[in-house]
Amino acid sequence: MARRSARKGVTEKKQPEATSQEQRAARLAQTRNLKMARSAHAYVRGSTVKFYEWLEASASKVPEGPPVWICGDCHVGNLGPLADAKGWVTIQIRDLDQTVIGNPAHDIIRLGLSLASAARGSNLPGVTTARILEQLVAGYEKALSDDIELGMDKSDRPERIQDLLEHSIRRRWRHLALERLETVKPVLPLGEKFWALTPEERTALVQLFEQEPVRAMVTRLQCRESSDAVTLVDAAYWIKGCSSLGRLRYAVMLRVGEGKGSALCLVDMKESVAAAAPRAEGVAMPRDNSVRVVTGAKALSPNLGDRMIATRFLDTGVVLRELMPQDLKIEVDRLAHEEAMALATYLAAVVGWAHGRQMDKATRDTWRSELAKARTTALDAPSWLWSNVVELISIHEAAYLDHCRRFPRGSGVKQKGKALREEQFQLTTAIKSNI
Repeated sequence: MARRSARKGVTEKKQPEATSQEQRAARLAQTRNLKMARSAHAYVRGSTVKFYEWLEASASKVPEGPPVWICGDCHVGNLGPLADAKGWVTIQIRDLDQTVIGNPAHDIIRLGLSLASAARGSNLPGVTTARILEQLVAGYEKALSDDIELGMDKSDRPERIQDLLEHSIRRRWRHLALERLETVKPVLPLGEKFWALTPEERTALVQLFEQEPVRAMVTRLQCRESSDAVTLVDAAYWIKGCSSLGRLRYAVMLRVGEGKGSALCLVDMKESVAAAAPRAEGVAMPRDNSVRVVTGAKALSPNLGDRMIATRFLDTGVVLRELMPQDLKIEVDRLAHEEAMALATYLAAVVGWAHGRQMDKATRDTWRSELAKARTTALDAPSWLWSNVVELISIHEAAYLDHCRRFPRGSGVKQKGKALREEQFQLTTAIKSNI
């Protein structure tokens, strides 16, 4: 039986027994391990810390680019359509958990590794990886040479990106609700994706969304009125992502406005932790990790950064952002040769624009000249990029297979019926395709 709370009319429902953070941690760790075992590409996405450890130990040289805000975890899945506060959609970097003021070469290597891994997962020949890296550098350099203020050239969009943008623009709340919640009802369905809150968490969330800075973040989006009431409808602990599993993460459903003119929205709240990406020496960055994430987002992806706020929850730094229906990620489970070339050119240009908009023209020209060095007659891409990506591919594949051995299908997780069979099939296929 639902009951009305005396606190701003919040509807509270009877919750199943909530688990503690310690109990959640074990289940989340196992979930993360199984997700990373689904494919070599999934393992690349979930091994950011290992990426920097391996890169640091590599014998291959990495040039020192101008210190700017970088993504820090620049794989393909972390780019995609993002709506700004008014709903205009652009392809930008969509996850900034690892953002630091650092070496832009790290984003180039990380994106190259991600694309190369996707190409291998698509059974494309090895020469495709070389061509991908050539196109990646060409797209990045072009972004640095173009007029940064004009933004990206629409004529350069691959067909896959154009289709994704058109799909993104057509999306509305019901599409977001069905995708994230599997229902259009004003409720977060408890189960595998959403877990019940502890009383302490629920009370703290209600108090958090009563704070004026948080309310103002919600009301300034999508042409809402600053005076609109913001009411917490439902909230749950959210099992989402891969590398972020194990941190505090919550889904919060809000109603903005009152009566027939009101609308539902979904806020993602995520704990911010120290970045694995190395920062440049001698630079000043926010010490609070949530402030760091928002600051980096504003520099790299203004569509996203302008929709975020850093705050504290249960004495932990967190970042809040409203999820827009237009926000999507780029999926590259299967790629054809020509499609891989076009995608590498375009996504590298997105990253180049994000980096370049932080540099003056002289700095951009100097960095572009540095990228033009160390090329051979056999490869129109810097030798340091090729050697690092090739070395990291071999390291990741070996580590991935060892990961699959240590976390075989279904280990430590109680799954039933179709869900278990699907997990087993995906893992078996992934292992066979990489041996």
